[in-house]
Amino acid sequence: MLDDIILTSRTAVDTAHDTIGGRISLARDAIGLTVEQASAIAGVTTETWANWENDRAEPRANRLDMLARILQVSIAWLLNGQGQGPNEIK
Repeated sequence: MLDDIILTSRTAVDTAHDTIGGRISLARDAIGLTVEQASAIAGVTTETWANWENDRAEPRANRLDMLARILQVSIAWLLNGQGQGPNEIK
C-alpha cells in the first residue's frame, strides 16, 4: 500500500515536470529564484518567463545556453529531462 502511494506521488511529480516549462519552473525553484529575479537575470520580461514556465511559449534556441547556466542545469535536461538537472529540489 505504501509503495503504491510513493509510486503515485513520484509519477505525479514526473508528469508535472515533463515539459520544458515544468522543468524551467522546477529548476528555478530549486535554486531559490522568483520569476521576477530569474527574468531580470535573463533580461526578459516576467511575462515572457511566466509564459515559458506555463508552456504558452518556448525559449528560442539562442537562449537555451543562457537559461541552462542561470538554472544550473544542462541544455539536454531543459529540452528532454535527461542529463544534469537541479541539484536540490526544495
